[in-house]
Amino acid sequence: MNKIENYLEGVKTVGITGHRRPDGDCIGSCLGLYNYLTKNYPELSVSLYLESIADKFVFLKNSDKIIFNTEKDEEFDLFIVLDSSDLERIGETVKYFDKAKKTLCIDHHISNNNFAMENVVDAKLSSASELLYMMLDEDKVDKYVAEALYLGIVHDSGVFKYSNTSYNTMAIAGKLMEKGIDFTSIIDDTFYTKTYVQNQILGRALLESVVFYDGKCIFSVVKKDEFDFYNITSADLDGVVEQLRITKGVEVAIFMYETEPMEYKISLRSKSEVDVSKVAEYFGGGGHIRAAGVMMHGTVYDVINNLSEQISLQLG
Repeated sequence: MNKIENYLEGVKTVGITGHRRPDGDCIGSCLGLYNYLTKNYPELSVSLYLESIADKFVFLKNSDKIIFNTEKDEEFDLFIVLDSSDLERIGETVKYFDKAKKTLCIDHHISNNNFAMENVVDAKLSSASELLYMMLDEDKVDKYVAEALYLGIVHDSGVFKYSNTSYNTMAIAGKLMEKGIDFTSIIDDTFYTKTYVQNQILGRALLESVVFYDGKCIFSVVKKDEFDFYNITSADLDGVVEQLRITKGVEVAIFMYETEPMEYKISLRSKSEVDVSKVAEYFGGGGHIRAAGVMMHGTVYDVINNLSEQISLQLG
């Protein structure tokens, strides 16, 4: 595997981005790379672009350096996209990607379509953060790079319990722990800890969930007016779909929330039988075998009917 240094030859300016609505792995891999480059290659001018991040992630070093808008026109020697399977997912930062002299994608989604000039993609790995670590010089990884990458691995592996967790995942996590990170707090404070309002919306989502296909599938939905009532953002919905997934007897969990009238962001999770990436891809989304996502339009009834039809093809 090529090291990140191999892509820096002749490069003076680097742009970094991840997917829209950044999650733990997206934020961890992006800040991990940003911290690695700024620490070890001070001669480089590095810019990191993301949409707003949840408060629980701001402890990461240089989170205050994230640029949340694309107002400034820039032309980078190298533009790096992490944890994104296609160009549409990176939103407005595509303007920098299109103008860059060289582009690189580092990703672990099985649905990645190799959109960059150079693509380092391994769908067997737990996370973009795990893949990125393999591209770095271990001796140049300090505590601040380590805590960002550890966070990313924790979030995309479900704290090392998803099927994408491997010996390699655990070995890398161990090496990151040796850098002196507070691994217990990273897990507790960013994965498990919930605010009172987050617990309320989780409770409501579970209370109003519906099972179908003889209990093999479950879904729940949060409507836009509930966002306003509870004064929440999409970041407050972390963990809902996973809680649905661990319902006894359930194979596929569907969690959807309304972003605009009759427009839904949908998260899909499965245990062992269903490849939800295929379900998501059918409707223009993507992801992993056991975790995927897609945007869909229509009524809740229409969306669930369409999804269940594709799920049933695999459930038999």
